[in-house]
Amino acid sequence: MNEGQVRYNCAIDATMSVIEGRWKGTILCMLHRNGPMRFSELQRAIGEVSSRILSKQLRELEADRMVLRTAEEGNRVSYELTSRGTTIIPVLESIGRWGMENRFVDVIVPE
Repeated sequence: MNEGQVRYNCAIDATMSVIEGRWKGTILCMLHRNGPMRFSELQRAIGEVSSRILSKQLRELEADRMVLRTAEEGNRVSYELTSRGTTIIPVLESIGRWGMENRFVDVIVPE
């Protein structure tokens, strides 16, 4: 398989190819909760993400038609979920519930 090529022999692979990325879930959830947001608002709300990484992940979400980028007056840009992006929210909520239920589960390591 070539670099950048995604395996689609499993539906999970297809889903993960869209949402994998350190900040993509956070970006999608923030846009779902807050509606359209400017780049600076997203960066401020996340806090820990660099401009370069945020820009990269927004471009990838836009390419996957999850996020719509709209140029506004004064060189401002806003981002919002597309209808396709909205369909991933129940999946992210389910993943979040699983994480909350399982993040404190002790891992037993064989001796």
